[in-house]
Amino acid sequence: MKHTLVAFAFLALAMGGCTTDTGSDRDASVATTVETFEWKLITTWPKNLPALGTAPERLAVLIDEMSAGQLKIKVYGAGELTGATEVFDAVSAGTAEMGHGAAYYWVGKAPVAAVFTTLPFGMNAQEMNARLHFGGGLELWRELYEPFNLIPMAAGNSGVQMAGWFNKEINSLEDLKGLKMRIPGLGAEVMNRAGAAPVYLPGGEIFTSLQTGVIDATEWVGPLNDQTLGLHEVAKYYYYPGWHEPSAAIELIVNKEAFESLPIHLQRMVETTARAINQDMVDEFNARNFSSLRSLVEEHGVELRKLPADVLQRLRELSDEVIDEVAGTDELSQRIVDSYRNFQREIQSWSDISEYAYFQARDAEGD
Repeated sequence: MKHTLVAFAFLALAMGGCTTDTGSDRDASVATTVETFEWKLITTWPKNLPALGTAPERLAVLIDEMSAGQLKIKVYGAGELTGATEVFDAVSAGTAEMGHGAAYYWVGKAPVAAVFTTLPFGMNAQEMNARLHFGGGLELWRELYEPFNLIPMAAGNSGVQMAGWFNKEINSLEDLKGLKMRIPGLGAEVMNRAGAAPVYLPGGEIFTSLQTGVIDATEWVGPLNDQTLGLHEVAKYYYYPGWHEPSAAIELIVNKEAFESLPIHLQRMVETTARAINQDMVDEFNARNFSSLRSLVEEHGVELRKLPADVLQRLRELSDEVIDEVAGTDELSQRIVDSYRNFQREIQSWSDISEYAYFQARDAEGD
């Protein structure tokens, strides 16, 4: 929605010169018109959820301040204006101008959309951001969403997630058989092939479903958000590593027609603010996950467990199968998956001798 604002700037124009008796100053009122916009931003998250839920609020405040009120954005949490699963369609149709969620929620529209959130055993947040912004990923993402009248941009990342909460120990592949687990994205199909029974539930339904036995296990995000939902109250075992989500890129989707109706400086403001929120979320998760994990273990008695090596190996094999099938869906899907895999292979050659090598050296020195 847009309006017209009339702003009056009173400019004192000094009228100099030598005239007969007197000199005088004249005031001129110059009226300028500034088009203003009022947008709605709908999300897939509970509104006050740390990082995920608060990031859209920060984005709205920043844009309001930077634009001096020219672009005002009202944020709606999941279920307030639309359901969490309806965000993509609502923004596509123009019911809201913006949406904040994750691309892997929309695999029903295009299975390859999941690639723009994460791939099992894929890149971490730092590598994913490099790929999106300097490795051609964003251009492919926008090509995928173009038929839906949407412009996507990265607006957050959880970093490496946890494998999830379980009501029983996972000691072998047999323990996955028949396990009812809430898990989205391609990880869901991997778990299906491992013998589990994956289901998708919005974040607001996870606690009750785990408490009542509708599901036996769930992944959500990591210690900060998991503790906020109270998952430690309804599950005993907390497993790592998050093989299915080595990062989770969060998206801001903008209705294409609405975006193109903005003057260029507001378009750039939206894009720049999304980039800022993207890094802001990474920083917040890194700064707060460790204290939440300590609280879960030391204060609430959560049992922290690592998935067995043979389970991880089988999940990796199944992940490759699932990703290959997604790539074979169509020509664009093949290009997207190939682009991701090629970039991961190339950047890993650097990560191995930089980040990973440094962590090994740092850990060894601490022993």
